[in-house]
Amino acid sequence: MSETQTLDAIRRLSHELAELRKMTADAAANDRARERAFDALYDELKQYKDDFVFQAEKPLLLDLLLFYDSLNWFQESLVKGEMSMDVIADSYQYLIDEFVELLYRRDVNPMERSETFDRKTHKAVKMVPTDDPAEDQKIHQVLKRGFTRGDKLLRPEEVVISRHRKS
Repeated sequence: MSETQTLDAIRRLSHELAELRKMTADAAANDRARERAFDALYDELKQYKDDFVFQAEKPLLLDLLLFYDSLNWFQESLVKGEMSMDVIADSYQYLIDEFVELLYRRDVNPMERSETFDRKTHKAVKMVPTDDPAEDQKIHQVLKRGFTRGDKLLRPEEVVISRHRKS
């Protein structure tokens, strides 16, 4: 190979090396641009999710704040001693009714009262003996009210049931 051919080969290799460096730099720049775009998209998605959750929770939170205001009013009235026992009882019932209304707005409803124990909707936490066979598996006392949301059980009713003792 002649010196001219060698110089031409070196120039070609040098040119190709410069092209490869340029392509590598362009690819690296594209990767950084993609990474920045991905980061921006991720941040935007996180902000959208956070805002979506906030907007979904906001009505419930506002209802809870109204209930909080009612509780504060009740406490202040008790501290001032301005209420008779009848008014206290009525005011307390009003707070319970207000809270149940808050649950209704979220499609949460107290379970229908039942006289007979049902494993699907009740949780027996205690049993009391009975001599009457007709009282077997009957609900003797409700300890905690059960609630549903839509057609799904949210919390089973905690009950005391009567159990017939065979003599």
